[in-house]
Amino acid sequence: MFDTLLVANRGEIACRIIRSASALGLRTVAVYSDADRAAPHVRMADTAVRLGPAPAAESYLRADLVLAGARDTGAGAIHPGYGFLSENAAFATDVEAAGLAFVGPTPRQLEVFGSKHTARAAAEAAGVPLLAGTGLLADLDDALRGAEEVGYPVMLKATGGGGGIGMRACAGPDELREAYAQVTRLARGNFGDGGVFLERFVSRARHVEVQVFGDGTGRVVSLGDRDCSLQRRHQKVLEEAPAPGLPPALREELHRSARELCASVGYRSAGTVEFVYDAEREEAAFLEVNTRLQVEHPVTEEITGVDLVGWMLCLARGEKDILDGIGPDGPPVRGHAVEARVYAEDPGQDHRPSAGLLTRVQLPDGVRVDGWAETGQEISTAYDPMLAKVIATGRDRDEAFARLAEALERTRIDGVETNLGLLRAACRTDEILAARHTTSTLASVTDPRPRIDVVRGGTLTTVQDWPGRTGYWEVGIPPGGPMDDLSFRLGNTAVGNPEGAPGLECTLEGPALRFSRPAVVCVTGAPARVTVDGTPASQWEPLDLPAGALLEVGTPEGSGMRTYVLIRGGLDLPSYLGSTATFTLGGFGGHAGRALRTGDVLRPAEPASGSPAPTAVPPTERPHFTAHWRIAVSEGPHPAPDFLTPRGLKTMYSAEWKVSAQSARTGVRLVGPRPEWARPDGGEAGLHPSNVHDTAYSVGAVNLTGDTPAILGPDGPSLGGFACPVTVVAAERWKAGQLRPGDTVRFVPVTEARADDLRRSPALLTLPTEG
Repeated sequence: MFDTLLVANRGEIACRIIRSASALGLRTVAVYSDADRAAPHVRMADTAVRLGPAPAAESYLRADLVLAGARDTGAGAIHPGYGFLSENAAFATDVEAAGLAFVGPTPRQLEVFGSKHTARAAAEAAGVPLLAGTGLLADLDDALRGAEEVGYPVMLKATGGGGGIGMRACAGPDELREAYAQVTRLARGNFGDGGVFLERFVSRARHVEVQVFGDGTGRVVSLGDRDCSLQRRHQKVLEEAPAPGLPPALREELHRSARELCASVGYRSAGTVEFVYDAEREEAAFLEVNTRLQVEHPVTEEITGVDLVGWMLCLARGEKDILDGIGPDGPPVRGHAVEARVYAEDPGQDHRPSAGLLTRVQLPDGVRVDGWAETGQEISTAYDPMLAKVIATGRDRDEAFARLAEALERTRIDGVETNLGLLRAACRTDEILAARHTTSTLASVTDPRPRIDVVRGGTLTTVQDWPGRTGYWEVGIPPGGPMDDLSFRLGNTAVGNPEGAPGLECTLEGPALRFSRPAVVCVTGAPARVTVDGTPASQWEPLDLPAGALLEVGTPEGSGMRTYVLIRGGLDLPSYLGSTATFTLGGFGGHAGRALRTGDVLRPAEPASGSPAPTAVPPTERPHFTAHWRIAVSEGPHPAPDFLTPRGLKTMYSAEWKVSAQSARTGVRLVGPRPEWARPDGGEAGLHPSNVHDTAYSVGAVNLTGDTPAILGPDGPSLGGFACPVTVVAAERWKAGQLRPGDTVRFVPVTEARADDLRRSPALLTLPTEG
């Protein structure tokens, strides 16, 4: 018996085990790497132990550190979950040698079934149906001879592989020659064992498996079966229970042979016997035994009512009566269950893993969700990309799939690319709904959602909206939004959007964007080279892009700093504190709280019903760009004579200020004459005369940090300790967004009435020389 359990895993399975253990009254210990220090499983457990840095080889795969954590926390048992050390016989041996319970099979059982060739031998001895195949191959020549005996096509497999890793289908000798070196190298690198063997390849195969549970005395029950055929790159994506369309006699044979195989070694704990099913021949053959809890175990739990994790824990605690009163076929199966694995990966880019900040996670109610992803979590590429499993049940298969499809529609994850669109499409694919699918079916299912691929991110391209994140300035959260709000708003109007619809702000070099669907865009802001599929295109006019078009925005030519890309309908992104504007310094808003990178994917939103037709921005309304700017300002909040002398303030207006390269969205720094202060120091605020006690700032305030002025930008501070003698009027703030290093600026004082005139006509550029 033990009262404390250490969970030697992470992610959703760690959360799942902790929940079951807590329900049994056990105290729990989580382990974590530096990348997972704030992960949910760490918070859920009673105690948490740091293992090491993010790489699994330095943390979760360090058996010595896991055992030390168990010793230091007084744990009496270790549950390995799946992956990592779960099927490591040496680890299980060390756990038991330390006097701890290993919540899983015995070390000897892990050895027998841990290598595919020894598992195949045990299956043959137990009379389990097998595919034609070979033993371990000595070399390439041995492989070529074996393939001729088995008959092409063949599947070359790593004996130490798992989860589809180390497998290559070969249609002939040339493919086998090419695959042999690759698979053996991959096997040595991933499993420390380069052993490989061959099996006959079933071209229209389904993957079916039987869940078993043994009490370690030779008594084994089967707990239904599952179909796990819907895979990508031999990795499971959608699983269901029971497996549809199996002939009753074959189903009975698979259950019986699975039980007999496991009983032949006195199997202990949960396990899965996997088969390849040839639907055309109505034949099944042994694949392997997974000596651990499977990722897809929830569908079995849903149709049998069994808590497999609970059973594993109770057995490890010495409760030998778990299977009492249960027949060899386990509890009765009721209904149907289907599970979708939500991965942080991009199906449109060959399922490339996607890492980053989760800016929104919405998981559906009304169905079972085994997950660990949450808003604000950072997803690393160091581990498996699975974020959650959505499991739906129904009275029959049709109802289960319908409920899963509806639940996936209510699932939303932003900040990283996911396979949600693919999962939704799969749940409505006729071949799958009719149970005519095979292991290759999912390769032909695509995500139908429109997408904008970031082929080149540009220097600093961010999502912005207007007026930005208002209402939080007093607590230090800047509004953000476009620095040149005039160009941004005019571009939105041109494509028929509301002025504030989310769009892209591009600083210096713009992005290259590929549109999967036809789209209407408008590029505004500083004059720059714009092309569509290499052909020059106009700014300030709506552009009709065909599906597959590549839009490229270059660097502003001659004058100006920023360009803007507005898309009809805007962008579909989560709102953070009422805005989609990106605040890169705070790491929130926009796409993953950062500037766009090559490989990112944006999703266009649908235009609102009744949106105006796109129309070009009239030339008379387009702002004028120059290298020599005149910007209207009003005096205050720290004018002469209290802070600057009257002559010093006049110098502010008469000087030709030069824009410094040390400028950003927080503020545009200016170089020019030293201010003439009206006081020798800041008094109680500090030694320098620019110092003031904390004072509220406005976007556009000309802030004297010491003797150097800076025009505060939309990402600048809301509060500070420096004087602001003048403030750019609202209608002229757009110019600050276009100031380029080396440009010159003259401030032009205007009256309040004149500022109102400018606000009513924001493109009005003729300014008086005096207020």
